[in-house]
Amino acid sequence: MSLLTPTNRPRLVPELPLPPYSYVPGRWPHPLSDPAGHWFGKPIERSAPLDPDHWEQSRAYRYGIDLFNHGYYWEAHEVWEGLWHAAGRRGPVADFLKGLIKLAAAGVKVREGKPHGAVHHATRAAELFGQLAQQRGGPGDRFLGLSLHELINYTDAIGRAAFSCQSDPVAEVKRVFDFILQPVSGGEGP
Repeated sequence: MSLLTPTNRPRLVPELPLPPYSYVPGRWPHPLSDPAGHWFGKPIERSAPLDPDHWEQSRAYRYGIDLFNHGYYWEAHEVWEGLWHAAGRRGPVADFLKGLIKLAAAGVKVREGKPHGAVHHATRAAELFGQLAQQRGGPGDRFLGLSLHELINYTDAIGRAAFSCQSDPVAEVKRVFDFILQPVSGGEGP
């Protein structure tokens, strides 16, 4: 697991701006339904199904990673959920995306100051990544550019962060995990 500081976190889709705040229920306007929300009235981009052999071509997938890595957990969840629906909500790609969605949901729960909810989501993410690793022959495999082994380890870090991170009701954006998702091209395996 390599840790990057906020100043050297890469952007995978730098042409898409990061929102002005990271949505936390009850603290900020709902991004989609509140007229003051940062995505209110903007057309929702329908995601094409994600091709596991060409994940680099999915702007939505890469933007979800950008959002997650910069502390926009609810927003990453929304972007990945669109891809999950496009994947038909079943199968390896859908299960992997559901694991990422659960990681993002854990980030929201940490921001809300609900550590048990964060641990619940992290545990479910670990189960999904573990099942995919078994199907693919081991946790050392990469899927959609990400190491299944590292993702499983990150779920443990989420459990630790959930109980040690202080909820900050005034922070517009706050990263709560000490890891980032770093996809690597190639080496996806069969």
